Amino acid sequence: GAGGGGGQNLAVLDALDSARTQMYHMKAIVIAGMGFFTDAYDLFCITTVSKLLGRLYYPDSNADIGKPGTMPVRINNMVTGVALVGTLMGQLVFGYFGDKLGRKRVYGITLVLMAVCAIGSGLSFGSSASAVIGTLCFFRFWLGFGIGGDYPLSATIMSEYANKKTRGAFIAAVFAMQGVGIIFAGLVSMIVSAIFLHYNPAPAWDAHHGRTADGQMDQWPGADYMWRVVLMLGAFPAVATFYWRMKMPETARYTALIEGNAKQATNDMQKVLEIRIDEEQEKLSKFRAANEYSLLSMEFARRHGLHLIGTTTTWFLLDIAFYSQNLTQKDIFPAINLTGPPGTMSALKEVFVISRAMFLIALFGTFPGYWVTVALIDKMGRYLIQLLGFFMMSLFMLVMGIKYEYLKDHGHALFAILYALTFFFANFGPNSTTFVLPAELFPTRVRSTCHAISAASGKAGAIVAAFGVQTLTLKGDPKHMKQALILLSVTNMFGFFFTFLVPETMGRSLEEISGEDGNVAGAAAGHVDKDVEKAPPSSTEC
Repeated sequence: GAGGGGGQNLAVLDALDSARTQMYHMKAIVIAGMGFFTDAYDLFCITTVSKLLGRLYYPDSNADIGKPGTMPVRINNMVTGVALVGTLMGQLVFGYFGDKLGRKRVYGITLVLMAVCAIGSGLSFGSSASAVIGTLCFFRFWLGFGIGGDYPLSATIMSEYANKKTRGAFIAAVFAMQGVGIIFAGLVSMIVSAIFLHYNPAPAWDAHHGRTADGQMDQWPGADYMWRVVLMLGAFPAVATFYWRMKMPETARYTALIEGNAKQATNDMQKVLEIRIDEEQEKLSKFRAANEYSLLSMEFARRHGLHLIGTTTTWFLLDIAFYSQNLTQKDIFPAINLTGPPGTMSALKEVFVISRAMFLIALFGTFPGYWVTVALIDKMGRYLIQLLGFFMMSLFMLVMGIKYEYLKDHGHALFAILYALTFFFANFGPNSTTFVLPAELFPTRVRSTCHAISAASGKAGAIVAAFGVQTLTLKGDPKHMKQALILLSVTNMFGFFFTFLVPETMGRSLEEISGEDGNVAGAAAGHVDKDVEKAPPSSTEC
């Protein structure tokens, strides 16, 4: 067979594991990656316009203290947090159906939902503040729901298509498109606000509190169109990749191991990959019989219980810090002099400045981290990268927290560097690895569901960030900022210790990691100590 030797694994899966990297893999990365690009764009573009929404619809909420654009705490948390609540639910629902109905079937639905809701979130039914924000929150909830479906499906699809040697890099590359999405969220907001600013110039807010002599708001209605354009553009990449998504065949692992159709799996893979495979229907039925246990069985708890606790806790703890950082960028920027005091700018000018700051931080802090992970994840391993990342994040946040006043007043450059480094080590660290690991550790039958549970746990952390930590940072006074940073440093330290529950998955086949190939002892121990005569030659050449 294609696997060579009397491998435990099915030939079609061995062939996938040892296939050389080819065009099809790249195509899969782009298709799954564009979903992620859209996810990140949609989730993070709200950061650039939330201050504008405050100026347009809550002009009097903080104007008395000369801080225009701060929405009431409850409203601000809803606007930024509601998509995360949707994401959490979407992950669980779509993750479950990804295992029940197949990865591919559910994959198209998430995209359509994302496109429709991105457009919807730019429309308002009514013109009062409550109508506009209400509509926005409604559509952003369902937008989040679609985005949530994308997480477990993209990870699972990529993991099941990839070969053994570069699987980590492939899954991480899909995830790295999140970085590109964040960059574009900043870039697009920057361009759109610059265009609108050009046609709607206005003096600084301080000059006359953002209103012209007759009480009309500055830059109205231009500023109102501007945020809608930014949100609606999120539909474009989703629509663009829909056709390619529908053309992808179901993954071979799903077809063979869950639907039990070796012939179909073999045919699908021979169409897209240049490999010769034998189909082995008898071997398949033996293979499936050993793996009939469900998510809630004792068998699952015994084999994978600790792994699931490890992936859920680490993702939860990471996202508290990661989303706090992303959502509170706008409050940190003034402290590191990337943006000036809001009173000195008109509404659109402020959007431009916030977007520019977000773009720069993403380009120099966030983005490189993802790609360093892609380069090193199959050399260093997931485990080491995650430990290092958690440790460094904890360290930098502690320093920023303890020295907050000093850095804010005297050390702007140093503050900016520490802040960017925290982002770098989040992405060259747990932000990437917590996404990769759950896609590899669990058996095919529950892979999408387990990834979804882990990701949803992460989103629960993000919700803690949006509704908890953000309440501390919104007013932006030093005492609360210090508390927030020190608190985040502690959560990262916990993340460091919970990482010890997760085994290394580098360089092993998915079936070997999850124990689906009958090699139960090896999988449970999580070590690569299989007796060589049992393993096919292809899995021992590293």
